[in-house]
Amino acid sequence: MRLGISVELDYWFDAAADVLLQVEVAKTAEQVLQKADLTVWSDHPIAAVIGEDGIGQRCWGRGEGQFRAQYEAEVDIQRSDIDLTTLGATPPRLLPGALVPYLLPSRYCQSDRLEGFVESEFAGLAGGALAQALVDWTAGALRYRIGASEGTTTALDTFASRMGVCRDYAHLVVALARAAEIPARCVAAYAPGVDPPDFHAVAELWLDGAWRLVDATGMGSAGELAVVTAGRDATDIAFMTVFGLTRLQRQSVRVRRL
Repeated sequence: MRLGISVELDYWFDAAADVLLQVEVAKTAEQVLQKADLTVWSDHPIAAVIGEDGIGQRCWGRGEGQFRAQYEAEVDIQRSDIDLTTLGATPPRLLPGALVPYLLPSRYCQSDRLEGFVESEFAGLAGGALAQALVDWTAGALRYRIGASEGTTTALDTFASRMGVCRDYAHLVVALARAAEIPARCVAAYAPGVDPPDFHAVAELWLDGAWRLVDATGMGSAGELAVVTAGRDATDIAFMTVFGLTRLQRQSVRVRRL
């Protein structure tokens, strides 16, 4: 699957502030970039740094007055959709050290508070069957509603309200999976089925020795997701982190099948 991606950002800064951009599709074995171009209109130089876990690239910039950025890319997705129920899980004691953080609670994914629910609701399930049940439960329990959450909304908040956007679905799946002793992380991605078009967030679960992408919103599939980066939760995968104050003037994301 080849995707075309176009992103335009236009923000205003009353006072100068540092900006960390994370909008570029990651180069991985499953994603082959055919074209990629990031342009930032700024009086300050841009510096690239590696993303979390070495996935993708972040760019440091500085906003002062108008801050504009444009990203254009074409990427071939060489990833297949996999039936999670056919996959096994790895006992925590046998996991590589790098995966330990993805078993633990994080700022937006308080997995320790959901352990009792997972034990009672999904008793008797294990491995990929349990993982799929967690995704299915989230998809069925939540309503997708724009404006139902904000930047500080956590997985526990979403568990209580039963509504949210892609970020909230991803946080809840990740928190439930960690509560079930399945390593899980949040992923920033682009997908052609996102409606309305926007940056997208999904979850990734460690099963049978590899990371497996899952989207409880139903708007994306592993074979059509262009991954930008991954991390513990939204803290690590935000498309733009501002160390100060800014105002949105215009923003657009367009993802199309080519």
